[in-house]
Amino acid sequence: MAKKLEKTNAARLLDRAGISYDLIPYTVDENDLAATHVAEELGEPIEQVFKTLVLKGDRNGHFVCVVPGDREVDLKKVARLSGNKSAQMIPMKELLPTTGYIRGGCTPIGMKKRFPTLLHESAELYDYIYISAGVRGLQLKLSPRDLVVYTEATVADLISENE
Repeated sequence: MAKKLEKTNAARLLDRAGISYDLIPYTVDENDLAATHVAEELGEPIEQVFKTLVLKGDRNGHFVCVVPGDREVDLKKVARLSGNKSAQMIPMKELLPTTGYIRGGCTPIGMKKRFPTLLHESAELYDYIYISAGVRGLQLKLSPRDLVVYTEATVADLISENE
């Protein structure tokens, strides 16, 4: 008999909001927490496996960027979009105290505080995307529209042109 998947806080929040999703487990490699590894484990294209990045702007504090797993955010673009002059990734040691999540298990759903969220526009090309369910080894498969509605995300181009 298959082991029942433990619901994460993010999954419970989506349940409460009436948003449909699937919980998809994958094998974690502690030495490779990259989204490319997750995509390989899921057997899905990397363009549909999104990573959650937490940044801090010089004016408006923390905000979240959700981008395809093989891409990097353009710091100038996301600073401007978030109402900042400049922005930087937060140091890894600040991730857990700021969000309640660890590297490889960070999701835009259910952070300790609701931060402004930016979602890369390519998400809208798909019926569903994958994001972390809030723990390593578990992904949420959901509609990008539902993610935008739940997180009140701004959809925009967040990626460097030269990528």
